[in-house]
Amino acid sequence: MQTAQKIAVVGSGLVGTLLAIYLKKLGHTVHVYDRSPDIRNVEFSGRSINLVMSKRGWKTLEDIGLDEEIRNIGIPVDKRGIHLQDGSYITQNYGKEGEAIFSLSRGILNRKMIDLAEKSGVKFFFNQKIWDVTLSSATLHVGETERGEWTEIKFDKVFGADGAFSRIRHRMQRQSMFDYSQEFMKIGYKELHIPANPDGTHKIDKNSLHIWPRGEFMLMGLSNLDGSFTCTLFMPFEGENSFEQLQDEKSLVAFFATYFPDTVAVIPDLVEDFFKNPTSYLVKMKCYPWTYKDKLALIGDAAHAIVPFYGQGMNAGFEDITILNDLIGQYGDDWQMIFTEYEKSRKPNADAIAELAERNFNEMSAKTADENFLLQKKIEKWFSDKYPEKWLPLYSRVTFSLQPYAEALAIGEYQNQIMQEVLKIENIAEIWDSQFVENKILDLIK
Repeated sequence: MQTAQKIAVVGSGLVGTLLAIYLKKLGHTVHVYDRSPDIRNVEFSGRSINLVMSKRGWKTLEDIGLDEEIRNIGIPVDKRGIHLQDGSYITQNYGKEGEAIFSLSRGILNRKMIDLAEKSGVKFFFNQKIWDVTLSSATLHVGETERGEWTEIKFDKVFGADGAFSRIRHRMQRQSMFDYSQEFMKIGYKELHIPANPDGTHKIDKNSLHIWPRGEFMLMGLSNLDGSFTCTLFMPFEGENSFEQLQDEKSLVAFFATYFPDTVAVIPDLVEDFFKNPTSYLVKMKCYPWTYKDKLALIGDAAHAIVPFYGQGMNAGFEDITILNDLIGQYGDDWQMIFTEYEKSRKPNADAIAELAERNFNEMSAKTADENFLLQKKIEKWFSDKYPEKWLPLYSRVTFSLQPYAEALAIGEYQNQIMQEVLKIENIAEIWDSQFVENKILDLIK
Protein backbone atom coordinates (compact mmCIF):
# COMPACT_ATOMS: atom_id res chain seq x y z
CA MET A 1 0.00 0.00 0.00
CA GLN A 2 1.27 3.47 -0.85
CA THR A 3 1.51 6.36 1.58
CA ALA A 4 -1.88 8.08 1.40
CA GLN A 5 -1.92 11.32 -0.59
CA LYS A 6 -4.47 13.89 -1.68
CA ILE A 7 -4.93 13.45 -5.43
CA ALA A 8 -6.98 15.40 -7.98
CA VAL A 9 -8.25 13.87 -11.18
CA VAL A 10 -9.39 16.49 -13.67
CA GLY A 11 -12.08 15.01 -15.92
CA SER A 12 -15.00 12.76 -14.99
CA GLY A 13 -15.03 10.77 -18.22
CA LEU A 14 -14.47 7.05 -18.37
CA VAL A 15 -10.69 7.06 -17.90
CA GLY A 16 -10.66 9.70 -15.19
CA THR A 17 -13.42 8.01 -13.23
CA LEU A 18 -11.86 4.53 -13.41
CA LEU A 19 -8.46 5.95 -12.45
CA ALA A 20 -10.11 7.60 -9.45
CA ILE A 21 -11.50 4.22 -8.34
CA TYR A 22 -8.02 2.67 -8.60
CA LEU A 23 -6.40 5.49 -6.62
CA LYS A 24 -9.09 5.37 -3.94
CA LYS A 25 -8.62 1.62 -3.50
CA LEU A 26 -4.90 2.30 -2.98
CA GLY A 27 -5.83 4.40 0.04
CA HIS A 28 -5.61 7.91 -1.39
CA THR A 29 -8.06 10.77 -0.96
CA VAL A 30 -9.37 11.37 -4.48
CA HIS A 31 -11.27 14.40 -5.77
CA VAL A 32 -12.55 14.50 -9.36
CA TYR A 33 -13.18 17.87 -10.99
CA ASP A 34 -15.17 18.49 -14.14
CA ARG A 35 -16.24 21.73 -15.79
CA SER A 36 -19.44 20.10 -17.07
CA PRO A 37 -22.59 19.23 -15.10
CA ASP A 38 -23.03 15.77 -13.63
CA ILE A 39 -23.66 13.55 -16.67
CA ARG A 40 -26.22 11.60 -14.64
CA ASN A 41 -28.49 14.65 -14.71
CA VAL A 42 -28.22 15.62 -18.39
CA GLU A 43 -29.45 14.22 -21.69
CA PHE A 44 -26.93 13.35 -24.37
CA SER A 45 -26.93 15.80 -27.27
CA GLY A 46 -26.62 13.49 -30.27
CA ARG A 47 -22.81 13.57 -30.40
CA SER A 48 -22.06 10.02 -29.34
CA ILE A 49 -20.27 7.14 -31.02
CA ASN A 50 -21.00 3.88 -29.20
CA LEU A 51 -18.01 2.37 -27.45
CA VAL A 52 -16.64 -1.13 -27.81
CA MET A 53 -14.89 -2.83 -24.92
CA SER A 54 -12.20 -5.35 -25.83
CA LYS A 55 -9.63 -7.39 -23.92
CA ARG A 56 -7.45 -4.47 -22.79
CA GLY A 57 -10.41 -2.67 -21.27
CA TRP A 58 -11.77 -5.82 -19.66
CA LYS A 59 -8.33 -6.49 -18.13
CA THR A 60 -8.38 -3.12 -16.34
CA LEU A 61 -11.92 -3.73 -15.06
CA GLU A 62 -11.19 -7.33 -14.04
CA ASP A 63 -8.16 -6.25 -12.00
CA ILE A 64 -10.43 -4.15 -9.83
CA GLY A 65 -13.45 -6.46 -9.86
CA LEU A 66 -15.80 -4.33 -11.95
CA ASP A 67 -16.00 -6.40 -15.14
CA GLU A 68 -19.24 -8.22 -14.36
CA GLU A 69 -21.03 -4.97 -13.46
CA ILE A 70 -20.10 -3.56 -16.86
CA ARG A 71 -20.86 -6.73 -18.86
CA ASN A 72 -24.44 -6.42 -17.67
CA ILE A 73 -24.87 -3.14 -19.56
CA GLY A 74 -23.23 -4.28 -22.82
CA ILE A 75 -24.01 -6.46 -25.82
CA PRO A 76 -21.46 -8.92 -27.28
CA VAL A 77 -20.57 -8.23 -30.91
CA ASP A 78 -18.72 -11.06 -32.63
CA LYS A 79 -18.67 -9.97 -36.28
CA ARG A 80 -18.96 -7.25 -38.85
CA GLY A 81 -22.21 -7.12 -40.79
CA ILE A 82 -21.35 -5.55 -44.14
CA HIS A 83 -24.17 -3.96 -46.14
CA LEU A 84 -23.15 -3.56 -49.77
CA GLN A 85 -24.73 -0.96 -52.03
CA ASP A 86 -26.33 -3.59 -54.26
CA GLY A 87 -28.38 -4.77 -51.28
CA SER A 88 -26.31 -7.86 -50.49
CA TYR A 89 -25.18 -8.55 -46.94
CA ILE A 90 -22.12 -10.46 -45.77
CA THR A 91 -20.61 -11.13 -42.37
CA GLN A 92 -17.00 -11.31 -41.20
CA ASN A 93 -16.19 -12.82 -37.80
CA TYR A 94 -13.88 -10.78 -35.62
CA GLY A 95 -11.97 -13.62 -34.02
CA LYS A 96 -12.24 -17.23 -32.98
CA GLU A 97 -15.51 -18.69 -31.75
CA GLY A 98 -16.46 -17.11 -28.44
CA GLU A 99 -14.41 -13.96 -29.01
CA ALA A 100 -16.42 -10.74 -29.10
CA ILE A 101 -16.15 -7.05 -28.44
CA PHE A 102 -18.92 -5.46 -26.36
CA SER A 103 -21.12 -2.61 -27.54
CA LEU A 104 -21.68 -0.05 -24.80
CA SER A 105 -23.57 3.22 -24.67
CA ARG A 106 -21.11 5.94 -23.68
CA GLY A 107 -23.70 7.73 -21.55
CA ILE A 108 -24.90 4.64 -19.70
CA LEU A 109 -21.34 3.46 -19.07
CA ASN A 110 -20.12 6.85 -17.84
CA ARG A 111 -23.06 7.20 -15.45
CA LYS A 112 -22.45 3.70 -14.12
CA MET A 113 -18.75 4.40 -13.57
CA ILE A 114 -19.45 7.59 -11.62
CA ASP A 115 -21.93 5.71 -9.41
CA LEU A 116 -19.29 3.03 -8.74
CA ALA A 117 -16.63 5.65 -8.01
CA GLU A 118 -18.86 7.49 -5.52
CA LYS A 119 -19.69 4.17 -3.88
CA SER A 120 -15.95 3.55 -3.40
CA GLY A 121 -15.49 6.94 -1.68
CA VAL A 122 -14.35 9.20 -4.53
CA LYS A 123 -15.67 12.77 -4.29
CA PHE A 124 -16.88 14.56 -7.42
CA PHE A 125 -16.99 18.31 -8.02
CA PHE A 126 -19.02 19.19 -11.12
CA ASN A 127 -19.39 22.61 -12.78
CA GLN A 128 -15.88 23.42 -11.58
CA LYS A 129 -13.78 25.11 -14.25
CA ILE A 130 -10.04 24.45 -13.99
CA TRP A 131 -8.23 27.27 -15.79
CA ASP A 132 -4.65 26.58 -14.79
CA VAL A 133 -2.41 24.41 -12.65
CA THR A 134 0.82 25.26 -10.90
CA LEU A 135 2.95 22.30 -11.91
CA SER A 136 5.58 22.56 -9.18
CA SER A 137 3.03 22.39 -6.35
CA ALA A 138 0.15 20.46 -8.00
CA THR A 139 -2.18 23.39 -7.32
CA LEU A 140 -5.40 23.76 -9.31
CA HIS A 141 -6.81 27.19 -10.12
CA VAL A 142 -10.59 27.14 -10.21
CA GLY A 143 -12.96 29.95 -11.18
CA GLU A 144 -16.09 30.93 -13.06
CA THR A 145 -14.26 32.67 -15.90
CA GLU A 146 -10.77 32.56 -17.35
CA ARG A 147 -10.09 36.20 -16.47
CA GLY A 148 -12.05 36.32 -13.24
CA GLU A 149 -11.11 35.49 -9.67
CA TRP A 150 -9.63 32.04 -9.07
CA THR A 151 -9.50 29.81 -6.02
CA GLU A 152 -6.33 27.78 -5.41
CA ILE A 153 -6.70 24.15 -4.35
CA LYS A 154 -3.47 22.33 -3.50
CA PHE A 155 -2.95 18.60 -3.97
CA ASP A 156 -0.07 16.16 -3.74
CA LYS A 157 -0.71 14.89 -7.27
CA VAL A 158 -2.81 15.93 -10.26
CA PHE A 159 -3.92 13.69 -13.13
CA GLY A 160 -5.13 15.33 -16.32
CA ALA A 161 -7.89 13.12 -17.72
CA ASP A 162 -9.79 15.98 -19.33
CA GLY A 163 -9.80 14.81 -22.92
CA ALA A 164 -8.40 15.85 -26.27
CA PHE A 165 -8.69 19.56 -25.45
CA SER A 166 -7.23 19.14 -21.97
CA ARG A 167 -6.77 22.28 -19.90
CA ILE A 168 -4.10 20.49 -17.85
CA ARG A 169 -2.12 19.65 -20.98
CA HIS A 170 -2.56 23.23 -22.18
CA ARG A 171 -0.57 24.34 -19.12
CA MET A 172 2.14 21.75 -19.80
CA GLN A 173 2.43 23.00 -23.39
CA ARG A 174 3.79 26.29 -22.07
CA GLN A 175 6.94 24.51 -20.90
CA SER A 176 10.13 24.33 -22.91
CA MET A 177 10.82 21.02 -24.68
CA PHE A 178 7.18 19.99 -24.77
CA ASP A 179 6.21 18.41 -28.11
CA TYR A 180 2.63 18.80 -29.26
CA SER A 181 0.67 18.22 -32.46
CA GLN A 182 -3.02 18.36 -33.24
CA GLU A 183 -4.74 17.45 -36.50
CA PHE A 184 -8.39 17.49 -37.47
CA MET A 185 -9.53 14.92 -40.01
CA LYS A 186 -11.29 16.12 -43.13
CA ILE A 187 -14.01 13.67 -42.14
CA GLY A 188 -16.74 14.46 -39.62
CA TYR A 189 -19.55 12.43 -38.13
CA LYS A 190 -23.23 12.68 -37.30
CA GLU A 191 -25.28 10.48 -35.01
CA LEU A 192 -28.39 8.75 -36.36
CA HIS A 193 -30.74 6.27 -34.75
CA ILE A 194 -32.43 2.94 -35.50
CA PRO A 195 -35.31 2.54 -33.02
CA ALA A 196 -36.36 -0.77 -31.52
CA ASN A 197 -39.27 -2.81 -32.82
CA PRO A 198 -42.57 -2.27 -30.97
CA ASP A 199 -41.82 -5.34 -28.84
CA GLY A 200 -38.36 -4.02 -27.87
CA THR A 201 -36.35 -6.30 -30.14
CA HIS A 202 -33.64 -5.12 -32.54
CA LYS A 203 -34.54 -4.48 -36.19
CA ILE A 204 -31.20 -5.91 -37.39
CA ASP A 205 -28.73 -8.38 -35.88
CA LYS A 206 -27.71 -7.00 -32.49
CA ASN A 207 -24.49 -9.04 -32.32
CA SER A 208 -22.91 -7.43 -35.40
CA LEU A 209 -21.14 -4.15 -35.89
CA HIS A 210 -22.99 -3.00 -38.99
CA ILE A 211 -21.04 -1.19 -41.70
CA TRP A 212 -22.29 0.33 -44.92
CA PRO A 213 -18.92 0.87 -46.69
CA ARG A 214 -18.98 3.40 -49.54
CA GLY A 215 -15.34 4.32 -50.13
CA GLU A 216 -14.82 7.88 -48.92
CA PHE A 217 -17.74 7.66 -46.50
CA MET A 218 -19.60 5.05 -44.47
CA LEU A 219 -22.43 4.41 -42.05
CA MET A 220 -21.85 2.35 -38.90
CA GLY A 221 -24.29 0.96 -36.35
CA LEU A 222 -23.91 -0.59 -32.88
CA SER A 223 -26.71 -2.05 -30.76
CA ASN A 224 -28.06 -0.79 -27.44
CA LEU A 225 -29.77 -2.68 -24.63
CA ASP A 226 -33.14 -1.05 -25.31
CA GLY A 227 -33.38 -2.60 -28.80
CA SER A 228 -32.15 0.48 -30.63
CA PHE A 229 -28.96 1.10 -32.58
CA THR A 230 -26.70 4.12 -32.37
CA CYS A 231 -25.61 4.81 -35.95
CA THR A 232 -22.83 7.11 -37.04
CA LEU A 233 -22.44 8.60 -40.50
CA PHE A 234 -18.79 9.36 -41.28
CA MET A 235 -18.13 11.48 -44.36
CA PRO A 236 -16.05 14.42 -45.62
CA PHE A 237 -17.10 17.93 -44.71
CA GLU A 238 -16.65 19.19 -48.26
CA GLY A 239 -16.70 17.93 -51.84
CA GLU A 240 -18.72 15.26 -53.59
CA ASN A 241 -20.74 13.07 -51.20
CA SER A 242 -20.08 15.34 -48.23
CA PHE A 243 -21.96 17.04 -45.42
CA GLU A 244 -21.95 20.33 -47.33
CA GLN A 245 -24.00 18.65 -50.09
CA LEU A 246 -26.77 17.58 -47.71
CA GLN A 247 -28.43 20.86 -46.82
CA ASP A 248 -32.11 20.01 -47.22
CA GLU A 249 -34.56 17.15 -46.83
CA LYS A 250 -34.73 16.40 -50.56
CA SER A 251 -30.99 15.98 -51.03
CA LEU A 252 -30.67 13.93 -47.82
CA VAL A 253 -33.46 11.50 -48.69
CA ALA A 254 -32.13 11.07 -52.24
CA PHE A 255 -28.61 10.46 -50.93
CA PHE A 256 -29.72 7.73 -48.54
CA ALA A 257 -31.98 6.14 -51.19
CA THR A 258 -28.95 5.92 -53.49
CA TYR A 259 -26.20 4.85 -51.12
CA PHE A 260 -27.98 3.25 -48.15
CA PRO A 261 -31.23 1.91 -49.65
CA ASP A 262 -31.68 -0.82 -47.03
CA THR A 263 -31.76 1.75 -44.21
CA VAL A 264 -34.94 3.45 -45.42
CA ALA A 265 -37.09 0.92 -43.57
CA VAL A 266 -35.11 1.02 -40.31
CA ILE A 267 -34.23 4.73 -39.84
CA PRO A 268 -37.69 6.33 -39.79
CA ASP A 269 -36.44 9.56 -38.18
CA LEU A 270 -33.58 10.14 -40.62
CA VAL A 271 -34.50 13.72 -41.54
CA GLU A 272 -35.22 14.78 -37.96
CA ASP A 273 -32.05 13.18 -36.56
CA PHE A 274 -29.83 14.48 -39.34
CA PHE A 275 -30.81 18.12 -39.01
CA LYS A 276 -31.19 18.06 -35.21
CA ASN A 277 -27.89 16.42 -34.33
CA PRO A 278 -24.65 18.36 -34.77
CA THR A 279 -21.98 17.52 -37.31
CA SER A 280 -19.00 16.72 -35.11
CA TYR A 281 -15.27 16.75 -35.68
CA LEU A 282 -12.60 14.07 -35.34
CA VAL A 283 -9.24 15.11 -33.92
CA LYS A 284 -6.01 13.29 -33.21
CA MET A 285 -3.45 14.66 -30.81
CA LYS A 286 0.07 13.65 -29.77
CA CYS A 287 2.28 15.12 -27.10
CA TYR A 288 5.32 14.38 -24.94
CA PRO A 289 6.25 14.33 -22.11
CA TRP A 290 3.09 13.21 -20.35
CA THR A 291 4.33 13.95 -16.83
CA TYR A 292 5.90 16.68 -14.73
CA LYS A 293 8.37 15.48 -12.08
CA ASP A 294 6.42 13.55 -9.42
CA LYS A 295 3.51 16.00 -9.42
CA LEU A 296 1.40 15.58 -12.53
CA ALA A 297 0.54 13.10 -15.27
CA LEU A 298 -1.69 13.09 -18.34
CA ILE A 299 -3.77 10.01 -19.10
CA GLY A 300 -6.21 8.83 -21.78
CA ASP A 301 -7.22 11.30 -24.49
CA ALA A 302 -5.43 14.13 -22.71
CA ALA A 303 -2.18 12.34 -23.58
CA HIS A 304 -3.08 10.58 -26.84
CA ALA A 305 -6.37 11.40 -28.55
CA ILE A 306 -7.03 9.10 -31.50
CA VAL A 307 -9.77 8.67 -34.11
CA PRO A 308 -12.43 6.02 -33.31
CA PHE A 309 -12.01 3.58 -36.20
CA TYR A 310 -10.35 0.74 -34.26
CA GLY A 311 -12.62 1.05 -31.24
CA GLN A 312 -9.55 1.39 -29.03
CA GLY A 313 -9.74 4.91 -27.58
CA MET A 314 -11.33 3.85 -24.31
CA ASN A 315 -9.39 0.58 -24.24
CA ALA A 316 -6.07 2.38 -24.69
CA GLY A 317 -6.99 4.80 -21.90
CA PHE A 318 -7.93 1.93 -19.60
CA GLU A 319 -4.67 0.19 -20.45
CA ASP A 320 -2.85 3.36 -19.33
CA ILE A 321 -4.39 2.69 -15.91
CA THR A 322 -3.30 -0.96 -15.95
CA ILE A 323 0.31 -0.01 -16.68
CA LEU A 324 0.26 2.80 -14.12
CA ASN A 325 -1.12 0.45 -11.47
CA ASP A 326 1.51 -2.19 -12.28
CA LEU A 327 4.24 0.43 -11.86
CA ILE A 328 2.75 1.60 -8.57
CA GLY A 329 2.96 -2.00 -7.38
CA GLN A 330 6.59 -2.13 -8.51
CA TYR A 331 7.89 1.24 -7.26
CA GLY A 332 5.68 2.03 -4.26
CA ASP A 333 6.06 5.65 -3.17
CA ASP A 334 8.63 6.56 -5.83
CA TRP A 335 6.22 8.59 -7.96
CA GLN A 336 9.01 10.10 -10.03
CA MET A 337 10.01 6.62 -11.21
CA ILE A 338 6.36 5.60 -11.66
CA PHE A 339 5.64 8.59 -13.90
CA THR A 340 8.88 8.26 -15.88
CA GLU A 341 8.38 4.58 -16.61
CA TYR A 342 4.67 5.11 -17.34
CA GLU A 343 5.25 7.61 -20.14
CA LYS A 344 8.20 5.67 -21.56
CA SER A 345 6.08 2.50 -21.70
CA ARG A 346 2.91 4.03 -23.09
CA LYS A 347 4.08 6.64 -25.60
CA PRO A 348 5.24 4.20 -28.37
CA ASN A 349 2.07 2.16 -27.95
CA ALA A 350 -0.16 5.23 -28.03
CA ASP A 351 1.51 6.32 -31.29
CA ALA A 352 1.02 2.83 -32.73
CA ILE A 353 -2.71 2.62 -31.99
CA ALA A 354 -3.15 6.15 -33.38
CA GLU A 355 -1.64 4.93 -36.66
CA LEU A 356 -3.74 1.76 -36.68
CA ALA A 357 -6.94 3.68 -35.96
CA GLU A 358 -6.42 6.05 -38.85
CA ARG A 359 -5.61 3.19 -41.24
CA ASN A 360 -8.72 1.34 -40.18
CA PHE A 361 -11.02 4.00 -41.61
CA ASN A 362 -9.86 2.94 -45.06
CA GLU A 363 -10.41 -0.72 -44.16
CA MET A 364 -13.92 -0.14 -42.88
CA SER A 365 -15.13 2.36 -45.48
CA ALA A 366 -13.59 0.82 -48.60
CA LYS A 367 -11.80 -2.49 -48.14
CA THR A 368 -14.70 -4.31 -46.48
CA ALA A 369 -16.45 -4.08 -49.86
CA ASP A 370 -13.36 -5.30 -51.76
CA GLU A 371 -13.28 -8.96 -52.84
CA ASN A 372 -9.49 -9.28 -52.49
CA PHE A 373 -9.58 -7.90 -48.97
CA LEU A 374 -12.37 -10.27 -47.95
CA LEU A 375 -10.42 -13.16 -49.45
CA GLN A 376 -7.31 -12.11 -47.54
CA LYS A 377 -9.24 -12.12 -44.27
CA LYS A 378 -10.68 -15.55 -45.08
CA ILE A 379 -7.21 -16.97 -45.79
CA GLU A 380 -5.77 -15.44 -42.64
CA LYS A 381 -8.53 -16.92 -40.48
CA TRP A 382 -8.16 -20.34 -42.13
CA PHE A 383 -4.38 -20.36 -41.66
CA SER A 384 -4.60 -18.97 -38.11
CA ASP A 385 -7.06 -21.72 -37.13
CA LYS A 386 -4.57 -24.34 -38.39
CA TYR A 387 -1.46 -22.65 -36.97
CA PRO A 388 -2.50 -20.45 -34.04
CA GLU A 389 1.08 -20.43 -32.75
CA LYS A 390 2.37 -19.08 -36.07
CA TRP A 391 -0.29 -16.57 -37.11
CA LEU A 392 -2.61 -14.25 -35.22
CA PRO A 393 -4.38 -11.68 -37.41
CA LEU A 394 -3.67 -8.03 -36.66
CA TYR A 395 -7.22 -7.33 -35.51
CA SER A 396 -7.01 -10.15 -32.97
CA ARG A 397 -3.61 -8.90 -31.74
CA VAL A 398 -5.09 -5.48 -31.10
CA THR A 399 -8.53 -6.50 -29.85
CA PHE A 400 -8.27 -9.94 -28.24
CA SER A 401 -4.75 -9.87 -26.83
CA LEU A 402 -2.64 -7.73 -24.50
CA GLN A 403 0.31 -7.58 -26.88
CA PRO A 404 1.71 -4.03 -26.92
CA TYR A 405 0.19 -1.99 -29.74
CA ALA A 406 3.62 -1.18 -31.18
CA GLU A 407 4.46 -4.88 -31.49
CA ALA A 408 1.06 -5.64 -33.01
CA LEU A 409 1.57 -2.93 -35.62
CA ALA A 410 5.03 -4.19 -36.60
CA ILE A 411 3.96 -7.83 -36.86
CA GLY A 412 0.78 -6.85 -38.69
CA GLU A 413 2.78 -5.03 -41.36
CA TYR A 414 5.02 -8.08 -41.79
CA GLN A 415 2.00 -10.39 -42.10
CA ASN A 416 0.38 -8.10 -44.64
CA GLN A 417 3.48 -8.29 -46.84
CA ILE A 418 3.19 -12.07 -46.76
CA MET A 419 -0.50 -11.95 -47.65
CA GLN A 420 0.12 -9.66 -50.62
CA GLU A 421 2.45 -12.34 -52.00
CA VAL A 422 -0.16 -15.03 -51.39
CA LEU A 423 -2.84 -13.03 -53.20
CA LYS A 424 -0.61 -12.98 -56.32
CA ILE A 425 -0.90 -16.77 -56.64
CA GLU A 426 -2.72 -17.75 -59.83
CA ASN A 427 -6.33 -18.78 -59.19
CA ILE A 428 -5.95 -17.96 -55.50
CA ALA A 429 -9.71 -17.47 -55.12
CA GLU A 430 -10.25 -21.12 -56.12
CA ILE A 431 -7.32 -22.72 -54.26
CA TRP A 432 -7.07 -20.48 -51.18
CA ASP A 433 -7.55 -23.38 -48.72
CA SER A 434 -5.27 -25.85 -50.52
CA GLN A 435 -2.11 -27.57 -49.30
CA PHE A 436 -0.18 -25.55 -51.86
CA VAL A 437 -1.24 -22.23 -50.33
CA GLU A 438 -0.64 -23.55 -46.82
CA ASN A 439 2.93 -24.53 -47.75
CA LYS A 440 3.48 -21.19 -49.48
CA ILE A 441 2.56 -19.27 -46.30
CA LEU A 442 4.74 -21.52 -44.19
CA ASP A 443 7.68 -20.88 -46.52
CA LEU A 444 7.11 -17.13 -46.46
CA ILE A 445 6.95 -17.07 -42.65
CA LYS A 446 10.40 -18.63 -42.52
